[in-house]
Amino acid sequence: MRNVLSYALSLLFVTALPSVAFAGDLQANDFVGVTFWIISISMVAATLFFFSERSRVSAKWQTSLSVISLVTLIAAVHYFYMREVWVETGESPTVFRYIDWILTVPLQMIEFYLILAAVTTVSAGVFNRLLVGTLVMLIGGYLGEAGVINAMLGFIIGMAGWIYILYEIFAGEAGQKSTSCGSVGAQMAFNACRMIVLVGWAIYPLGYLFGYLMGGVDAASLNLIYNLADFVNKIAFGVFIWAAAIADSAETA
Repeated sequence: MRNVLSYALSLLFVTALPSVAFAGDLQANDFVGVTFWIISISMVAATLFFFSERSRVSAKWQTSLSVISLVTLIAAVHYFYMREVWVETGESPTVFRYIDWILTVPLQMIEFYLILAAVTTVSAGVFNRLLVGTLVMLIGGYLGEAGVINAMLGFIIGMAGWIYILYEIFAGEAGQKSTSCGSVGAQMAFNACRMIVLVGWAIYPLGYLFGYLMGGVDAASLNLIYNLADFVNKIAFGVFIWAAAIADSAETA
């Protein structure tokens, strides 16, 4: 308990540090800024929860909970910085957002491999293919949003990476291993997480499409969409893994 408390205090100090100087600048009618605040604190809370729950699950699931704790921790730190960019300037924190995604999304892809590895034998190729798809998706999206390449080209590249990921987790080796793994808990987590990738992640290309290609979404609406998507796609992703770890650990106890 003492170790968890020490970790919690250190985490709160590190994540709150970039926000001290500008905490009073948030306006009551800045709903997007409020979502940045809510999500940044929620990511901290989720990190503490997932990390503390490692002691309740069997050893084979502890790495998965450690990884999802890293996902929410990295997101929390970046959300504090993104929040200040928005509150100070009213501009989209595109660079910070993509730095966050380039670190956290590959870690989420690792989770598909770890879920399967906890209950069955799975090749490293599953992780390698998911990593390639992730990098293609994120790099294409960033180059398009940052104006380095044509926005439509960036959208097409990003969509190609996402479709490649969906193929792997639904019809590829990862999807097949999930079906035959024999663990109800692992199948539950895998199926829930891949539905997040299918449905929850669809919010990002829709935001990109309307915000950068059709001009129908302003910066405030786009950031609100991205913020809510991150809230669901990171925290709910972790909750499904935690629930599977608890269930599977109880079965094998």
